[in-house]
Amino acid sequence: MSILSILGIGNSKIKSALRNEAVVIDVRTANEFDQGKIPGSINIPVDRIAINVERIRTMHKPIILCCASGARSEKASAILKANGIKEVYNGGSWTRVLKMIKSL
Repeated sequence: MSILSILGIGNSKIKSALRNEAVVIDVRTANEFDQGKIPGSINIPVDRIAINVERIRTMHKPIILCCASGARSEKASAILKANGIKEVYNGGSWTRVLKMIKSL
């Protein structure tokens, strides 16, 4: 996760994306996802992001990625951006994104 996200500077962009019907993709393992998740989020583990690029592209919505700490979602974000998906945000931990959703 970037220092700007840690400081909360990226929060307004993520909240704006959430208001614009963003898709939340949790890149943790299926087991981690089953232990707790954001309602309505999609689970695509980080090691499966590259093979799901076209599926994600067809969503035609902002994409917010989350994981346990922000490291895996940062990696997934880089993969999507490298494949031309522009409106992608690293939300950090899934609990952080959940708090943002609840504060909308």
